[in-house]
Amino acid sequence: MTTDPSPQFDADDAAIVSIRQLGDDLSRFMLNYRFALDEMETKLNILKREFEHLHDYSPIEHVKSRLKSVDSIVAKVRRTGGDMAPESIRETVRDIAGVRVVCSFVSDAYAVAEMVIAQADITVIQIKDYIATPKPNGYKSLHLVVTVPIFLSGSVENMYVELQIRTVAMDFWASLEHKIYFKYHQEVPASLLKELADAAAVANMLDDKMQRIHAEVRALAPRESNGA
Repeated sequence: MTTDPSPQFDADDAAIVSIRQLGDDLSRFMLNYRFALDEMETKLNILKREFEHLHDYSPIEHVKSRLKSVDSIVAKVRRTGGDMAPESIRETVRDIAGVRVVCSFVSDAYAVAEMVIAQADITVIQIKDYIATPKPNGYKSLHLVVTVPIFLSGSVENMYVELQIRTVAMDFWASLEHKIYFKYHQEVPASLLKELADAAAVANMLDDKMQRIHAEVRALAPRESNGA
């Protein structure tokens, strides 16, 4: 009687192989989004440095990025009733890679959006203008979903990235609102919701006032430089 010298895999071995393969697929899936964030951050930082070195000021105060956790992705897919296959997730959850751009003035937020949209390799998928039309709770920001190409060793992948472009005042309010909702597990008392709405109105007035001052300063600058 002869025995087969090749190793025999039992059900546990097959499960381990399957889990490892799933882990490898997930790592590649998330890595592509990390590359997309790197690409988008590079584009924005180039714009920021250009303005800092060649112009009188930069419309970009700072740039932050974040990658959704796997748990957050799964939770969102379940909420939307989507499929767990990678390609389905890619189309269902378009904010896995997110970049936040904070500007000084409302006009800067729109200017930055226009500069990003104008880049030849960027494709705009969706624009939601929560500055012109704030959410009922007072949230304001300009949201763009775009695709950016990443150049891999054997392919070019167009990856979704969500851009949130807002002023310093809008960002401060949104950060506070997020912390409050997290602390109260989404069940925020009515009194705090009223305070948040009032704070949103104050932030909006601040943005309006700063925009007017900015416009006045820029209008005066040419006359001052001419000795007026």
